[in-house]
Amino acid sequence: MKSDSSLTDYGVVLIAVGERALAEKIARVLVETQLAACVTLLPAHSIYTWENKLHQEDQWQLLAKTHLTKFAQLEAKVRELHSDIVPEIIALPIVAGYHPYLQWIAENVK
Repeated sequence: MKSDSSLTDYGVVLIAVGERALAEKIARVLVETQLAACVTLLPAHSIYTWENKLHQEDQWQLLAKTHLTKFAQLEAKVRELHSDIVPEIIALPIVAGYHPYLQWIAENVK
């Protein structure tokens, strides 16, 4: 990790996906293209409003660990692959982290 990088240069991007196969595809592409060092997939159940109707469904929550300077590229890639009209793509900065782990993210995100 560069000495001039602050902890907030790193983040976790949340991406919700309705189907496991698509979630795995997005995760693989993000890691293979080095837009994320790691993507964790978690089963989730979401309740939300879309087009004035209440929806409730099982989804997959992706947690993509990345350098936030890559957010625009990561967002574009997710939008290219995602099936939703308005996919969840939300970046949260890492405000504290284990230095060797952050260094690992830096080494794996190009």
